[in-house]
Amino acid sequence: MSSRGKGSKTRVRVKTRSSRAGLQFPVGRVHRLLRKGNYAERVGVGAPVYSAAVLEYLAAEVLELAGNAARDNKKICIIPRHLQLAIRNSEARGFPPDR
Repeated sequence: MSSRGKGSKTRVRVKTRSSRAGLQFPVGRVHRLLRKGNYAERVGVGAPVYSAAVLEYLAAEVLELAGNAARDNKKICIIPRHLQLAIRNSEARGFPPDR
C-alpha cells in the first residue's frame, strides 16, 4: 500500500524577479508602485524589470561619480556634498545627453 497524507515535501525556494533579471533593485516593489501610481490602467510584466534596471544604472553612475568626488577630497564616506558635486560635474560634461 502506498502511504498517503502529508509527507515530507521538499521546500522550493522562490526566486525573486530581481534575481532572475540579475538586478539589485526590487522589481516587485517597482511593479507595485507603477500599479498604485495611476500611471496607466495596466502595467506589463516587462515594464517594472526595465524600470528597475534603468534606476539601478542611474544610481550606480551617480554613486561612482560621488565616490570619485569623495576620493578627490580625501574622504572615505560619501556625503551629500559629494553627490551634489558629482551631479553638477556630470551635467557640465554632458550627462545626461542634451536634447
